[in-house]
Amino acid sequence: MSVLIIFLCNLWVVHSTEQQVYYDVNQVPAKNIALVLGTSKYFRTGKPNLFFHNRIEAARKLYQKGKAKFFILSGDNSLTYYNEPQDMKNALVKAGIPDSVIQLDYAGFRTFDSVVRSKKVFDQTSVIIITQEFHIYRALFISNYYGMNSVGFVAEKVEMKHSFYTKTREYLARCKAVIDLYILKKKPKYLGQKIQIKI
Repeated sequence: MSVLIIFLCNLWVVHSTEQQVYYDVNQVPAKNIALVLGTSKYFRTGKPNLFFHNRIEAARKLYQKGKAKFFILSGDNSLTYYNEPQDMKNALVKAGIPDSVIQLDYAGFRTFDSVVRSKKVFDQTSVIIITQEFHIYRALFISNYYGMNSVGFVAEKVEMKHSFYTKTREYLARCKAVIDLYILKKKPKYLGQKIQIKI
């Protein structure tokens, strides 16, 4: 029964969002805002995290092609020496994206929080979500639940040896997203006052 539930949740999440996913930057519908979902800059081994670097590269492509004017960088900053949004900002600025078109969201503790806060805190109803393919369906599923008109731009995938655990965990995460949204009616850990983005 558990396996069947996980299968059905994954089928629902992927099937309901796959038409919103784009792989070619030239085909992505232009929007004012792109939401970059956070991850650590380095693996626990100390090696560069390719998920992080590929998301930064995807954001650079969108900006260069004029597909996004402004970026919300949403990630975890729960520890003193761990700051995903700032690391992403540093990388984007180094890649040539102006500081003036970047907004940091320090309370994106998980995908759910990042997506919901983009609407509830930053008042956005239509964004381009940037992350890897396996992750993007869940992010869009959450976005759709909240009535957002979002699309996803897929960052380059990472070799299986670096992503096997992450991809496997995603099957359970999709099921949890369904439960959080439709059964538990979860809310983000923090909301707070609205932050206006001027474009």
